[in-house]
Amino acid sequence: MRRQPRPPALPPLPADSLAMALTVAADALAHVRKGHALNDGLAALWQHYPDLPPATRGAAQDLIFGTLRDYGRGERMLRSLLQQPLTEPTIDGLLRVALHRLETRPDTAHTLVDQAVEAAARIARGGLKSLTNGVLRNALRQWDQLVVQCNADEEASLRHPRWWIAAVRRNHPEHWREILAAASSHPPMSLRINPRRTTPDAARSQLEAAGHSLRALGSHAFMLDKPIPVASLPGYAEGLLSVQDWGAQQAAQLLDLQDGQRVLDACAAPGGKTAHMLELADIQLTALDADPQRTQRVAAQLSRLGLSAQLKAVDCRATASWWDGQAFDRILADVPCSASGVVRRHPDIKWLREQDDVARFATLQAQILDALWPTLAVGGKMLYVTCSVFAEENSLQVARFAARHADCQRLAFADGVPEKRWLPGPDHDGFYFALLQKRPAA
Repeated sequence: MRRQPRPPALPPLPADSLAMALTVAADALAHVRKGHALNDGLAALWQHYPDLPPATRGAAQDLIFGTLRDYGRGERMLRSLLQQPLTEPTIDGLLRVALHRLETRPDTAHTLVDQAVEAAARIARGGLKSLTNGVLRNALRQWDQLVVQCNADEEASLRHPRWWIAAVRRNHPEHWREILAAASSHPPMSLRINPRRTTPDAARSQLEAAGHSLRALGSHAFMLDKPIPVASLPGYAEGLLSVQDWGAQQAAQLLDLQDGQRVLDACAAPGGKTAHMLELADIQLTALDADPQRTQRVAAQLSRLGLSAQLKAVDCRATASWWDGQAFDRILADVPCSASGVVRRHPDIKWLREQDDVARFATLQAQILDALWPTLAVGGKMLYVTCSVFAEENSLQVARFAARHADCQRLAFADGVPEKRWLPGPDHDGFYFALLQKRPAA
């Protein structure tokens, strides 16, 4: 029996086509759906598609982030459009990305369907091309009904996992809807000026001369009216400024730094707060991070800004492996957390977090605090920071720590408040700050 000839290979997709952007986005979504962080997936993607035009790369990134922010909507629609879940992860990702595009750009519906089918033909042979075509055309016919179904579904309408919605509602009964809405929005882009290399007036003039509208945030920070690629920021490559959320910029300012102090940044990566502390005062800084690759990112940040610190790729809890016995005057404990306050910047978190992760992070945070406390000098101050909106990682964590350590005194900030809770809003992400001082033993 003669074997049937294989169908000829399809020509590659044009690099500047919507089909290519959909393919890249589908690859990224499949990566996340397999349980991997988006940042790692994007790094691999850009290496796999090195010749993507900037416009295609930008379009793909918008599709990726938009689909991930709209948690639950594609899931709800596919339950109505498919008889059973797809087992091919990239086609599953393609359909979710396409449905997101249909909802946000209905004016391009027919082009979108044609381009998604072209992408499906290259992703998987066989009936999946026809399935993609059929699902998307059925979606167009049933669109009004699909939207009604999504709006009646809690996960789809609020764009978060059900357990997450319940936790935010429980922690913030008066503001839970605003928090969830902010977490599904596009994040603002704020800049931090490096006072060792420029001035706010000079930086502002340079940005405005390049056509960027902005407004001041405090004395050394700006908010851009419209986010732009980091690489195109005037002065960025020269170390004149950094991109850092306005909420994150509070940490270095709240730590009460003075010249000559020994300072520890216990969980330093990616290095924004590390650099900010070095910009504000002439300190002896030790910066730690458990991940060697992330520690390299801190080094790159400091090199760009003309700053230096003692960097160590080590778990801060293993003090015997890195501490020389000399106490620190200040410690920044920007601890790992659920990242529930920065999810609009990292929308894959919605897909990757599980309900019991909050308790797991709380356990890790307690271990870090207990390990670091002996390294703090008497009279020294530790700033506890998270980018979480959950009390178990914030106020409850600090209260339990203070109860365990009789020599811990909670300090009020300059405005008299004992802790700061910054909920996600138009100008900043969600953060929590508490300042702890070691008092002499009784």
